[in-house]
Amino acid sequence: MNRVMMPMMALAVLFCGVTTGAPEALAQKTKPNFVVIFIDDMGYGDIEPFGSQQNQTPNLTRMAAEGRKLTSFYVASPVCTPSRASLMTGSYPQRVGLEKGSGHIVLFPGDPHGLHPDEITIAETLKKAGYATGCFGKWHLGDQPQFLPTSQGFDTFFGIPYSNDMWPPLRSFQCPDLPLMRDTKVAGLVKDMDDQADLCRQVTEEAIQFIRNNKNQPFFVYLPHVFVHWPRKASPRFMAEGKTAEQAQVEEVDWSVGEVLKTLREEGLASNTLVVFTSDNGPAGSLSAGPLRGKKGSAFEGGHREPTVVWWPGTIPVGTSCDELATAMDLYPTFAGLAGAAMPDDRTIDGKDIAPLLLGAVGAKTPHDRFFYQQGGKLAAVRSGDWKLFLNGELYNLKADLGEKNNVAGANPEVVKRLQIMLKDFVADIKANSRPVGIAPNSRTLVPRPGIEGEEGYLPTLSLQGKKK
Repeated sequence: MNRVMMPMMALAVLFCGVTTGAPEALAQKTKPNFVVIFIDDMGYGDIEPFGSQQNQTPNLTRMAAEGRKLTSFYVASPVCTPSRASLMTGSYPQRVGLEKGSGHIVLFPGDPHGLHPDEITIAETLKKAGYATGCFGKWHLGDQPQFLPTSQGFDTFFGIPYSNDMWPPLRSFQCPDLPLMRDTKVAGLVKDMDDQADLCRQVTEEAIQFIRNNKNQPFFVYLPHVFVHWPRKASPRFMAEGKTAEQAQVEEVDWSVGEVLKTLREEGLASNTLVVFTSDNGPAGSLSAGPLRGKKGSAFEGGHREPTVVWWPGTIPVGTSCDELATAMDLYPTFAGLAGAAMPDDRTIDGKDIAPLLLGAVGAKTPHDRFFYQQGGKLAAVRSGDWKLFLNGELYNLKADLGEKNNVAGANPEVVKRLQIMLKDFVADIKANSRPVGIAPNSRTLVPRPGIEGEEGYLPTLSLQGKKK
């Protein structure tokens, strides 16, 4: 079981090594605000703070200059649904039954599977501690009523329930129109590429309004952007000057980050708000993993290691970088600790409190002695220290070989043996300490397939595989 430190005790230890004036900032308000900006399909090398020379991201560059880069920050899966399940629950996707969807690697419209209502999410824990909670963007943890954000701890939701490519133009599946939702109701439909291009602006403005409306109480904003997932088109001003759709979307996401941080400054909230920017998995299409091998869907570093920046003016040491291993699963216990909120004590939580790493405590080390990678919804590899072992026996030293080019298993049999035991232990642990996936009987899509009348139009997308359109 994971345990988190009480906030004042934790901060007393942390600030022994931080010379940023943080205690004065924290004295203004005992509970900090939290903002998580979660990009879809962005790679490690897609933003300027992580080496991109293709995309202009001045707001992220400023965020990194005013904050801290995390260069060994991982998500628990290289695809959408399981990655998001881990962020919400602080647990590996196998732990909560969402290593994949019911019949595909991710959830589809009308899928009977989703995040179990008995799971306790980061939003539920913070809400119980007095936080206003809002989700703006792509959910992808189930579109049935019991799985939606408002049933999982969020006061409000504006966005799409699953990936933006799950709409009629996706010819390999019989998808319904793409619904744009407000809370539990369909507020509109994403009908064409102009509608797709407007999604970044819409979710950004909704998130900003939520911040302004809740500035007098602690809040948690989860901003899981629809961008930069295919199909790609950005707002007209970002598509100008012959840029590719990928460039335009990355740069519009950068604009969004700038708007959020500007709002926090304008409302006098910057010194009491922790902002985390990262991605849900590695790059898809022509996006970039930078120096890393692999991409979305891969157990190589490019599939799991994400470009991550944290920002908390006056608390996080400026212009710094941390290469200690950290994960998206850690945000839940870390936020709970900083908020003085109690973590669930009746279940296994894989995430750990990484406040010392985020806040730059002198000498802070990762709390993880191992991290497990997934591919195709299955365990694929483990990292311990600088070593990474795949199930197929390949061994890489990430410190010496970040690009995973040289298999050194033959020269390090003892390392291989030690990490093989970790892989076996993980399988046994999941078998003994996992929780069920949520299952909705008689699931149906939120909106009908175009041109199909009656209940047939609401049949789950995956139930139609192999049937004539």
